[in-house]
Amino acid sequence: MRRVLRAPLTLLLVALAAFPAAAAPAGHTATRVARDVRAHEEARARVEELRESDAPPGEVRDAERHRRDVRSRLWDLLWAVEHALADPVAVDPAGRAGHCPFGPRSTPAQVQAPSPGEGTSWTVPTTGYRLTAGYAERGRRWKHRHTGQDFAVGSGTPVRAVGPGTVRVTTCGDGFGNQVLVRHRDGYFTQYAHLSRIDVRKGQKVRAGQLLGLSGATGNVTGPHLHFEVRITPYIGSAVPPLSWLARKGVHPEQ
Repeated sequence: MRRVLRAPLTLLLVALAAFPAAAAPAGHTATRVARDVRAHEEARARVEELRESDAPPGEVRDAERHRRDVRSRLWDLLWAVEHALADPVAVDPAGRAGHCPFGPRSTPAQVQAPSPGEGTSWTVPTTGYRLTAGYAERGRRWKHRHTGQDFAVGSGTPVRAVGPGTVRVTTCGDGFGNQVLVRHRDGYFTQYAHLSRIDVRKGQKVRAGQLLGLSGATGNVTGPHLHFEVRITPYIGSAVPPLSWLARKGVHPEQ
């Protein structure tokens, strides 16, 4: 049986907010969130192991039901926290109240062909980049640790969906600036932050490589870049290591 790659548990414990994108869980709540993030990833790995070992269907279903129960618990907890703190993702997911900078609506005709060596269904979120701040990195700009992977690119660089899914959030107004969140078929969400323009709308279905918007320097930044994050829920605090997640899709951004 092929071994399933697991993210180090110490990394999963740092799924907290980037400063000052306000609504980070704190204290006892942060401990509960970290515990549930870890439990979800362990449950996800267990489901994959069972599927790869051709376990009985009932055993797989039970394991998948447990994973979803953990995600549901985490989702409810974070929604309550973020809604109380007026996080735009929770209270204004369509970006209408924040008057976000929407550009022309993107269409599937703009799908970008995958780079050599990448799968046909998934891709990197931008091009001409340099990987800078990584997941769990410490720094003065973050309240705890960095919760995503930064792709250093110039303002106006196209930012694209890494895989097929549905746009869940197109909003603005916090430390992440103009941002898009896409929900994928495996239940995870990808976040694309600090955009200068948003070219999709909440509820829109997108394909891998489809234009989401343009990179920029909105929110809490020191220069233009794309902040790319992978979350179990739409809400801050549920991040997991993004490069490991992309690797499971067959995508390996160049270092």
